[in-house]
Amino acid sequence: MNKPVDEFLSNYPAGVRELVLKARALILEVMPDAIEQLDPSANLIGYGEDRTYKGLVCGIMIYRTYINLMFARGASLSDPDGLLRGTGKLARHIKIEKASDLDVPGVRAMLASALHI
Repeated sequence: MNKPVDEFLSNYPAGVRELVLKARALILEVMPDAIEQLDPSANLIGYGEDRTYKGLVCGIMIYRTYINLMFARGASLSDPDGLLRGTGKLARHIKIEKASDLDVPGVRAMLASALHI
């Protein structure tokens, strides 16, 4: 358990907390050296190479009934499975509504690719 993360998630519904924890475990498995930052005002847990916005690789955006797995430079990622959503100049996301959405092989591959752009 991680007390700051548990406290951060305490006000969210149990189903969303489970999605966040599964996404967090996957991110930390793929990116074991990532720096984790909590941003309660943005409902975001960010992961990056350093503590700057420029170093941000991905994040978990938390909503009441789902999460978005956000990629800071997602517009530059190859997306052969058509998982990414969004129209921003840089960022893209994958909407995660159930735990099995994180098991899609393209999700893990995209996390690994995000480290190298």
